[in-house]
Amino acid sequence: MNVRSATLEDAQGIAKVHVDTWRTTYEGIIPSEFLAKLSYEQRTMLWQQNIAKQDNTVFIIENDKQQIIGFGDTCRRANNIDLKATDLTSLYLLQSYQGKGLGRLLLKALFTRIKNEGYEKVFVEVLEDNPTRYFYEYFGAQFVKTVPITIGGQRLNESIYVWPSVDEVLRKLNRE
Repeated sequence: MNVRSATLEDAQGIAKVHVDTWRTTYEGIIPSEFLAKLSYEQRTMLWQQNIAKQDNTVFIIENDKQQIIGFGDTCRRANNIDLKATDLTSLYLLQSYQGKGLGRLLLKALFTRIKNEGYEKVFVEVLEDNPTRYFYEYFGAQFVKTVPITIGGQRLNESIYVWPSVDEVLRKLNRE
């Protein structure tokens, strides 16, 4: 497995993982009509924009056939007023690759970059019903609050977490 910075040429592969993981991860959480309408083409354009942003960090993980099987990205959200903090804005792995330590590899790459950029803490937003929150909690993310959001016409709860110490997360990731 290989973790590396994404290039514009990776946008289509990231988009495929993005759509496919949303459909498996959020099945039964987000309305199925919304998930069915997700578009590889629309997500490809979104990821071309995300990769091109100067303040956005995108990493991918590839399998042995150099196929993108996961990705993660960070950037400081507009509503983040803490100058010492940034945000983990996504971390997704295809379902068949989950539970094999690959999310940890992506998280380590992202947190290493975050540390190198001088940030001390990281926020992440995750749907309350998404079991990924346990992954974040395992690596030290602390619950801050719940906020209501609407996706596909359905009102959902989003949990906001913070890792108060980038250094502590990296120590834990390096021990594993």
